[in-house]
Amino acid sequence: QVQLVESGGGLVPAGGSLRLSCGASGRTFSSYAMGWFRQAPGKEREFVAAITWSAGNTYYADSVKGRFTISRDNAKNTVYLQMNSLKPEDTAVYYCAARVKGSYRLHMASLYDSWGQGTQVTVSS
Repeated sequence: QVQLVESGGGLVPAGGSLRLSCGASGRTFSSYAMGWFRQAPGKEREFVAAITWSAGNTYYADSVKGRFTISRDNAKNTVYLQMNSLKPEDTAVYYCAARVKGSYRLHMASLYDSWGQGTQVTVSS
C-alpha cells in the first residue's frame, strides 16, 4: 500500500496562494492516478482535483476550476496542488489520495486506495 504525506498547508489571506505537495512511497507511483480532496468542518469530504498517471488528463471541481492546478512529478513521486486566488470558502483539511487501478470516476473518494493524513488550509477574509 502506498504511503502518502501532504505538506504546504497554512494560513493565507483571501486572494493569496499556496502550493500543497503530496509525497508518495512506492516504486510504482507513476502508475497511480492521484487526487486531492478537502473536508471543511461539518461538511462531507469533497473532490477538488485529480490527475491521471501520465498527467495526460486533469479534472477539477467547478468551485476551483481556473484557480487551482494539479500536477505531478513522477521522478520525485510527488503530486502538487497550486492554489491561487484563494477564498475563505476554500478553508478545509486537504487530503491527497492514490488510485492504484483505473482512471475513471476520479471524483469519487470511495474509489481511491490510499490517503494521506491531511494538511490544514485556512483562508482569512
